[in-house]
Amino acid sequence: MDGYRIQGKGPVDYAKDACDTMMRRFEAAQLPPKGHFHYHQGVFLSGVMKTYELTGEEKYFQYCRDWVDSIVGPDGMIRQFDPGQLDDIQPGILLYPLYKRTGDERYRTAILTLASILWNFPRTEEGGYWHKVGCAHQMWLDGLYMGGPIGAQFGRDFGHPEFFDRVAFQALLMEQKTRDEKTGLLYHGWDSLKSQEWADPVTGRAPEFWGRAMGWVPVALLDDLDFFPEDHKDRPELIRMAADLLKSLCPWQGEDGLWYQVVNKPSEPGNWPESSCTCLYGAAICKAVRLGYLDTSYLDCARRAYEGIIRRLKWDENGIVVDNICIGTGIGDYEFYCRRPTSVNDLHGMGAFLILLSETEKLARAGF
Repeated sequence: MDGYRIQGKGPVDYAKDACDTMMRRFEAAQLPPKGHFHYHQGVFLSGVMKTYELTGEEKYFQYCRDWVDSIVGPDGMIRQFDPGQLDDIQPGILLYPLYKRTGDERYRTAILTLASILWNFPRTEEGGYWHKVGCAHQMWLDGLYMGGPIGAQFGRDFGHPEFFDRVAFQALLMEQKTRDEKTGLLYHGWDSLKSQEWADPVTGRAPEFWGRAMGWVPVALLDDLDFFPEDHKDRPELIRMAADLLKSLCPWQGEDGLWYQVVNKPSEPGNWPESSCTCLYGAAICKAVRLGYLDTSYLDCARRAYEGIIRRLKWDENGIVVDNICIGTGIGDYEFYCRRPTSVNDLHGMGAFLILLSETEKLARAGF
């Protein structure tokens, strides 16, 4: 455990600092976008829930519940969300621990609503989920995280094994359509109609490997596998897909332990080290090693990611500061990604940071 202590603190200590910082800044109901059931809050609060699971401190569970209760009514109806985008389905992952612990039927009602939307979500001719109605016929890597774990857990907890097949199909189709044979990396998205300005006219692929989009993929796959039956036919392929991507990412890690906004072009003008993708890659490597999906030799990459992020932290009057977080983005060319603004302590980045800390803490507790 001492090997993960930096400046006198271990991963779970930094996780508590991060949660407390954000809880001082925002009452749960005020988390942006205020009043909207959206993945910004869902990603961050997933990290808060992981911190609760590691510490048992009730304030973290209650904070997650307070946010959900500010949007999900007593009848289980979600007051403000867009059923036409996967981004607004992702926060449903928070409903499972709330329902399990409280037995409150409104959480079950909300889960069933989101599961129905996910099952009937628009798909390409090949069967891949559109990223959202406004991006018709397009699959984005992010979508595997937005719709995968909630679907896999529904399959297990509610006895719907067809969801396992659907979740696996989405992941393997995404890999088929976006994987670069030379590098093993995944392009940000794929346009099945090949009509978008950014789409390759032959393959339909996006032009670049965007950092955070690739980070959602192994994190999602490994979370999916937590719920998949051991004997599911696609389980070995999902493990292989996660491991292959992580192996392909490791060579692009910088000397400081960080990965760049456009992953495979760290030395090109305008590129910069990006915190959220570094956190997600590090977290996924930790989990893959702990579960035996990756060899322990890959721990060096995970340790350097953890140390690189911790050593660049700053502190202000509210607490911990995580910077160099790319704001949300669409698909574009190299200059488009490099010109994207950065933010400090936004919910994408803090959520990714908490996921890294959770997985590093679990790795340490497992004796690695």
